[in-house]
Amino acid sequence: MIISSPEAFRQQIDAGWLNNDSPPVPRAVFLVEPTDFRLSEQSARDNVYMDLSVKVDPTRALDQHRRLSERITACGIHLVRFPGHSTTPDDLFPNNVFATIPGRCIIGAMLHPERRLEARRADIRQFFRDLLNYEEIDLSDRELIAELTGALVVDRSHRIGYCGMSQRVDEAGCRAMHEAFDLALTFQFDLKPSEYHTNVVMAVLASRALVICPDAFMNPAVPEAIAHAYPGHVLEITRAEKEAFAGNCIALNFKDLFMSQTAVDALAPEKIEMLKSWNFEIHGIELDEIEKAGGSLRCCVAEIY
Repeated sequence: MIISSPEAFRQQIDAGWLNNDSPPVPRAVFLVEPTDFRLSEQSARDNVYMDLSVKVDPTRALDQHRRLSERITACGIHLVRFPGHSTTPDDLFPNNVFATIPGRCIIGAMLHPERRLEARRADIRQFFRDLLNYEEIDLSDRELIAELTGALVVDRSHRIGYCGMSQRVDEAGCRAMHEAFDLALTFQFDLKPSEYHTNVVMAVLASRALVICPDAFMNPAVPEAIAHAYPGHVLEITRAEKEAFAGNCIALNFKDLFMSQTAVDALAPEKIEMLKSWNFEIHGIELDEIEKAGGSLRCCVAEIY
């Protein structure tokens, strides 16, 4: 079921028919190294978090990315690393192109030509298809735009999708992702024109808590309705905190919450304490070099369910 009104979403939540019938956290993750790190002029066309005038340091970006891998594995989380390619500068953000549910790999339909090249990668496709024996659902060859868990934030346990409409997803893409992710319910809504991905403005943490920036939504009733699904576990962030990527966070198990150090530093102290009161241990990783590319930690992490 795909719905687009806040009232209808609240009604579906209150009806109590959604089940906890899917894994809330991944069994592993994969990352793609930033090779010859540079900024993508194509992505900068609709990503206001980028500034093409800034200089980047490829060596520092790679070092930060490797430290992210080290921190994830130190928490006992299985991790696979793939090499990047100099022709695809945004491939360090693989969650937009490849996503999974148990037994299934989904390949996204990307807006920009450089990112469409990522979807053709034989090594990642073969990893899921031949090594893990996952069914492949390829959206990249359809007439639609669907940038997977960039455009679609998923409450995995309840199989609820939150699809913020922007240039990075269209109506056909929303429908295709609803089916590919085997969702029970998708809430479709409009982001403000300045936003390009939903996972920058909100996050669902282990299906039990919500981080959200109400200022990023066209209709203020939308974030209020989403919050209705997580009573007592809603962290609202300001525009400034959102712009520091505080909404671009991810819980990789029931305890370990990852976000960039930029985000940690931006969050008000009482908000850090709120997350801790929900039994999250916060891991802040220095990613300021990578963030020049318009994404942050959650964008770097593709989940394997």
